[in-house]
Amino acid sequence: MSLAAEAFVSQMAAAEPWPENATLYQPLKEDQILLSDSASSLAVQTYLRMCGLPVQVVCRPNAEYMSPSGKIPFIHVGNQVVSELGPIVQFSKAKGHSLSDGLDDVQRAEMKAYMELVNNMLLTAELFIQWCDETTVSQITRHRYGTPYSWPLNLILAYQKQWEVRRKMNAVGWGGKTVDQVYEDVSQCCQALSQRLGTQPYFFKIPTELDALVFGHLFTILTTQLTNTELLERVRSYSNLLSFCRRIEQTYFESKDS
Repeated sequence: MSLAAEAFVSQMAAAEPWPENATLYQPLKEDQILLSDSASSLAVQTYLRMCGLPVQVVCRPNAEYMSPSGKIPFIHVGNQVVSELGPIVQFSKAKGHSLSDGLDDVQRAEMKAYMELVNNMLLTAELFIQWCDETTVSQITRHRYGTPYSWPLNLILAYQKQWEVRRKMNAVGWGGKTVDQVYEDVSQCCQALSQRLGTQPYFFKIPTELDALVFGHLFTILTTQLTNTELLERVRSYSNLLSFCRRIEQTYFESKDS
């Protein structure tokens, strides 16, 4: 987001308090949504819960096309529509709700670096496995992505999305990777996160948007059925990350939903 866009969002956001009827849009229900979409949606939901901001989750088959950035999830708050975690964090901050204000400049820079790591490694790996591993594409992705649409549109849109993602993979240097290399990248990312977390309950002394982002991706990997368990096992080999996921789930979901 450009500085001018950030300033505009901040100005518009600050004008009104957070409403009770804020809505978060995602494509489909949990058992139908793709891994990467589910992870991104859960990260935003977790962040908003950490901030104590109410939001209702609504499933729309065409959510991707409703989003101003073409990416999901997005939130509808008052007259504003904001998509993806980063801009949503800025939007909520403009309304006076921030998790990372207690960090100093060095910690804030470190937090952003780890968030980039998660987006560059875990999110990209999820997209790769969904759209570049032919077994996953044929058995899971193409069906789930095309479910809301009738034939032949379901196939056309799925092949179009696959082409877009594979073009992105080539652009970021992942086009020539094997699935095993991608699994190894996931392991390296988890190792870095595990070392940073250590025995702490959160990555810093307080929960931040980094915790929401990491939880969104790791918890989704741990609970999403794929064609094999390799991705799951890579995450499960780090016991402190498993404990972290259980802690976030219990603190921000089970206690709130009970």
